[in-house]
Amino acid sequence: MLDPWLMVVDKPAGLLTQPGLGPDQQDSVITRLQRKEHGLRLVHRLDRDTSGVLLLARSADALRRLSALFAERRINKLYQADVEGELLGRGCIASPLARLSRQPPRYGRHPEGRLALTLWKVCAACAHGTRIWLRPLTGRSHQLRAHLAELGHPIVGDPIYGDAARSFRLHLHSQALSFRHPFTHRRVRLISQEVPFATEF
Repeated sequence: MLDPWLMVVDKPAGLLTQPGLGPDQQDSVITRLQRKEHGLRLVHRLDRDTSGVLLLARSADALRRLSALFAERRINKLYQADVEGELLGRGCIASPLARLSRQPPRYGRHPEGRLALTLWKVCAACAHGTRIWLRPLTGRSHQLRAHLAELGHPIVGDPIYGDAARSFRLHLHSQALSFRHPFTHRRVRLISQEVPFATEF
């Protein structure tokens, strides 16, 4: 998308959004892109193993306005995932999430956690699980992964909440973002051009 204020990229699975702590974790989306455009800033983040739409700002003012949209829950997020087991219909998962462990970082239901809300809807039944659409109404760390594990249907290939042996990658993809442009005020819908985990599942 060509825009003087925003940039959107399709992040591949396995690549960090930003550098990690160790010397072997310095390669990331933002470090690669800043080599060509120094002023780029991350508006939000995706887990290393999550693929799909990632939004960046081209100025401090754009970052401030876009961050406000996220904070005010005025950006609609749509994900696609493959989960273990058979899931039917649609529903809403509402539970307070908190970090339960640091190494590896793991989140789950906790009475002192922050409320997290996730809408889900079945897309298709598959031989080894279910493909679903996900709409997180809040943006907690590991929200979708922790919520689906809580539901008893962890995401296929999840090394923390499920069985990593089921797949070579996590089956979670950021499919689309939609919002009102903070400068032009036009509706914007950013859709991933990648076909996630289509051949394996």
